Amino acid sequence: MRFEDKTILVTGAGSGIGRATAQRFREEGATVVVLDIDEESGKETIDTMADTEPGSGRFHQLDVTNWENFESIVNDVAENEGLDVLVNNAGTMHPLGPMETIDQETRDHIIDLNIKGVWNGCSSALPIMRNQGHGAIVNVASLAAVFGFPLQAGYSLTKGAIPNYTRALAAEAGPSGVRINSVCPGITDTPLVRGVLETLDDPESAREGFVNTYPLGRLGEPEDIADAILFLSSDEASWITGENLVVDGGFQAAGGDSFYMK
Repeated sequence: MRFEDKTILVTGAGSGIGRATAQRFREEGATVVVLDIDEESGKETIDTMADTEPGSGRFHQLDVTNWENFESIVNDVAENEGLDVLVNNAGTMHPLGPMETIDQETRDHIIDLNIKGVWNGCSSALPIMRNQGHGAIVNVASLAAVFGFPLQAGYSLTKGAIPNYTRALAAEAGPSGVRINSVCPGITDTPLVRGVLETLDDPESAREGFVNTYPLGRLGEPEDIADAILFLSSDEASWITGENLVVDGGFQAAGGDSFYMK
């Protein structure tokens, strides 16, 4: 068990990639702190892990855009249980559409959640990890950070910032023994993605179009991304920092032939 006696915090763990990541960490023996703004979904994640041994889990409600709240929870966990890994997973998308159709309220929400949320997590956890001389942070970006998806300009903007931010922090934190990496998932079958598809005229056709852009012939599953996150968090990746791991079912290998552009 790679994470026995380790304490892991996962934001946005109420569903999708975050839930799968929390579950996988617990299966590997970790104490998992599930963080989500939605109390009901966060507690559902805890319920799904109830029969998993030998790890344990508990829930804290958290709005990642609230720095004071984030810092308070991180400090409390570190003081009482330790702090080994933080996964900054919480994020959001916007309905598909041209950039000029994105209203200011939506723009601000995307920036606050996708960028400030990651900043708040790192700024809360990094001083503790530096002081103790070890720790790992994994920031969840997106394939949109690599390609910049048309009709997802706001999402691409915010996710595109994460790999560069990760590299900068990794260079700063490395001498203290702290590793920081990012993961760029391709389109993954999560409630968030399904919600965006439902805004389209023909969701099933759109889904099929997405699937056809991946050489492996399917969308990602949350567990696919969770496994990549666990790898980067583990001792198996002890000499990896500042890396942006793309998990995309071969999308890049096929030349990035985006469904959005068809």
